Amino acid sequence: MARILTGIQSSGRPHLGNILGAILPGIELSKNPENESFFFIADLHSLTSLKDGALRTEYVRAVAAAWLALGFDYKKNVFWRQSRIQEHTELAWYLNCFTPFPMLANATSFKEKSEKLADVNAGLFTYPVLQAADILLYDANIIPVGKDQKQHLEMTKDIANRFNQLAGEDILILPEPQIDEAVMTVPGIDGQKMSKSYHNYIDIFVPENDLKKVTKKIVSDSTALEDPKNPETDITFKLYSLVASPSDVAAMRQNYEKGGYGYGHAKQALFECLLEKFAEPRKIFNYYMENESELEAILKEGEEKARAIAQQTITKVRKVLGFSS
Repeated sequence: MARILTGIQSSGRPHLGNILGAILPGIELSKNPENESFFFIADLHSLTSLKDGALRTEYVRAVAAAWLALGFDYKKNVFWRQSRIQEHTELAWYLNCFTPFPMLANATSFKEKSEKLADVNAGLFTYPVLQAADILLYDANIIPVGKDQKQHLEMTKDIANRFNQLAGEDILILPEPQIDEAVMTVPGIDGQKMSKSYHNYIDIFVPENDLKKVTKKIVSDSTALEDPKNPETDITFKLYSLVASPSDVAAMRQNYEKGGYGYGHAKQALFECLLEKFAEPRKIFNYYMENESELEAILKEGEEKARAIAQQTITKVRKVLGFSS
């Protein structure tokens, strides 16, 4: 059985791009009986950019509620908050001492911001080491990653190798990446990739009126209502094609191409499709957000499972380093 581990960003509420590109594929992966899925909310990582504690708490709750609302089975898998398992930061410190400076200086996540070093905190610089600790702490075999994260996983393996050489045995399991070449890119309402940093996202969990407002803001061209339109270049159609049934997508395509169908009609259709497709998840999400004690109990249950495994790994590491009693 393969142990799969994924860290879930908690720097904001999950949006449609997160749902289609990461959450639903991750849940589908976790349903494979041959996999043992470890999914954690990476709230420690969010500290590199988000300093507001109250906002972080809200985002963590929203992330957890979204995954549960969309069908993640916390009973069959392990689901927890990174910050509640102190072994993450303990192992990160040990691994820091096995990580050469040039390796971190060459990390893409650092180099992209190295021209403005005043904006780079030490947490961002050592981000890949905490990421390595997240992975190595749980003997993970497979890490689903995008192409942009492949470098960090190679760094994880290099760091683990350095430690294992000192130990004289394979204390830390070397993980392998699972790169999905067909990762879905979801356009935002302005046509760029949907992202919180671009403020162009669709949050499907907001109240109905707010959801309708944001769909109306989707950028479109000035083609007149009566004229034919090109569905391939229209953002609303692209979004609709990601969430609607094939028959409904085909019908909208015909409407675009024959004319007499405005972008307002398409946006209304998208809005209604989102409401229908995510009706049950919206109810479950709101339930968990309103019943914090139940959400907390679920996370604590996962943290007990995660802690038991993390403690086994950290005990072996401490022994190698001479920190065990």
